[in-house]
Amino acid sequence: MTTPMTHKPLDVITIGRASVDLYGAQVGGRLEDMGSFQKYIGGSPTNMAAGTARLGLRSALITRVGDEHMGRFIREELAREGVDVRGVVTDPARLTALVLLGIRDRESFPLIFYRENCADMALCEDDIDPALIAESRSVVATGTHLSHPRTEAAVLKALRLARENGARTALDIDYRPNLWGLAGHDAGESRYIESAAVTARLQAHLPLFDLIVGTEEEFHIAGGTTDTLAALRAVRALTPAVLVCKRGAQGAVAFTGDVGGWEDGQTGPGFPIEVFNVLGAGDGFMSGLLKGWLDGEDWPTALRYANACGALAVSRHGCTPAYPSWEELRFFLDRGIRRPDLRNDAELEQIHWSTNRHGHWDPVRIFAFDHRKQMEEMEGATPERIGVFKRLCLEAAQRVAAGQPGYGILCDGRLGRDALFAAAGTGLWIGRPVEWPGSRPLMLEPEIGPDYGGLAEWPLSHVVKVLCFCHPEDDARMWAQQESTLLRLFTAARRNRLELLLEVIPSKVGPVEDDTTARIIDRIYGLGICPDWWKLEPFRSDAAWAAACAAIARHDPHCRGIVVLGLEAPPEELEQSFATAARHPLVKGFAVGRTIFAEAARDWFAGRIGDEEAVSRMTDRFRTLCQAWDRARNPKDHAA
Repeated sequence: MTTPMTHKPLDVITIGRASVDLYGAQVGGRLEDMGSFQKYIGGSPTNMAAGTARLGLRSALITRVGDEHMGRFIREELAREGVDVRGVVTDPARLTALVLLGIRDRESFPLIFYRENCADMALCEDDIDPALIAESRSVVATGTHLSHPRTEAAVLKALRLARENGARTALDIDYRPNLWGLAGHDAGESRYIESAAVTARLQAHLPLFDLIVGTEEEFHIAGGTTDTLAALRAVRALTPAVLVCKRGAQGAVAFTGDVGGWEDGQTGPGFPIEVFNVLGAGDGFMSGLLKGWLDGEDWPTALRYANACGALAVSRHGCTPAYPSWEELRFFLDRGIRRPDLRNDAELEQIHWSTNRHGHWDPVRIFAFDHRKQMEEMEGATPERIGVFKRLCLEAAQRVAAGQPGYGILCDGRLGRDALFAAAGTGLWIGRPVEWPGSRPLMLEPEIGPDYGGLAEWPLSHVVKVLCFCHPEDDARMWAQQESTLLRLFTAARRNRLELLLEVIPSKVGPVEDDTTARIIDRIYGLGICPDWWKLEPFRSDAAWAAACAAIARHDPHCRGIVVLGLEAPPEELEQSFATAARHPLVKGFAVGRTIFAEAARDWFAGRIGDEEAVSRMTDRFRTLCQAWDRARNPKDHAA
């Protein structure tokens, strides 16, 4: 394989389909019987753009989406995955493509394409920006966009520009008869229908590529024969490109020269795992192959990456959500298979979850007004007035954040529902409590439900926050009750794709030493619970912070981090505690409430001040704490 190309801003641009996949959540039934669906980005080029970004390549996508909610979802989700979206054109006249699909059994994966006059099939030559193409080391096309003269012209322009700029080109044949108009709406899972017209269209363009990838059936359509080796030879007669043929359980073979027999190709090791879902596996395979190809690896190594990515993809629900991060892929290749049903490998799934989370929060400065009992006890407070006050808290948080990253709120869904609704889409980190205030042993808010099913109603951007009053010296019965609740909550949060913040305050239960919280942390991880966040009280000693951080790092090196709580301490005292905490990189910021809102709340509920005065006071308090944290984290930047 050739060495990597000279540095360019982008490694790969994919071009073609973009859709929203509505994936049946129930497994083992007909699509007719599906009761709910999970929403993911989809379409082979879109999947590959995200898959390669997860593997560390700088990827971009060229496509069209509608000027509506689903189009914005695709654009935003790609950006969260790290994909450059400058080439994603918004079409004002057409809707974003949709796909409904499900998992019937190991051999049957019903799907319906909603693609009539859809946005991505309106891609045209004018959508291809020469400057964007010039930035990339490679351009990858897929077969569907060669099926229509308008999209075909756009792809050919991109390929011509790529070659003029010295970039590599690749084709994923991605043959879907349904999308070439050869099968009915109910035949979305059909993979092969013979067509001389499709063969001719593909063969006209095969010489434009340096790498051509397909299944045996896809090479059948490209080569014009159902004899796979004969088809490969027919393709070879038209192009010197490297040909990679995917052979299912038999692995994949790369041909760099003549195709005499299978022994003339190079192979990489396969992975004997349980097949759960084949949809999107080819795009995962292609993502791994592109990683090896563009990094200059030899073909056995590139095929090893590809086969591993495909194995991980067929083991999970969905397409893009199943693809591994680079760290996850390396872990899988180094450690090997522990159990064939990879989605039930807890260690692997934790790495998958923690290395593919969206967003970066360092620092995170959180205004916590999730308090319920404390507000209910204030003079003049009613549930309705508490709801209004929490809207004022949100306004104060937004004034300080001013649209900048690194700010957040903690707000409950019982008294603060309106504030939660208003916070959606603002860019704030949003945490939401589930514990019944003051409960010990831990009990949850009624809205969560006895089966924890209430979490299914939460937006995916909300973080599940739970406060557990616990201490290492609690008796076995107390620990058993609290551990049972925490473990069920963690499982429910993961099932609903929600992050979890665990808050512990042992000083409210008993005496504490420097290792008290670290002992609790060890115990929680020993249960198999891996919180995305920890919320810890402001320790007075550096040794206590060191012990807590070391305990987290031992169990979960990918933990989001720690936020420091306030316990209604005066601002001056909190600033001192910040100075100690901020010396530890795992501490990402603070989540403080009563220090910010208590005084204003008492006066507002009692009618002594109005809305603007309350917001102004809380804004000043929150801003002061944010400045104190920033000084603690970066003292040199704030030196006099």
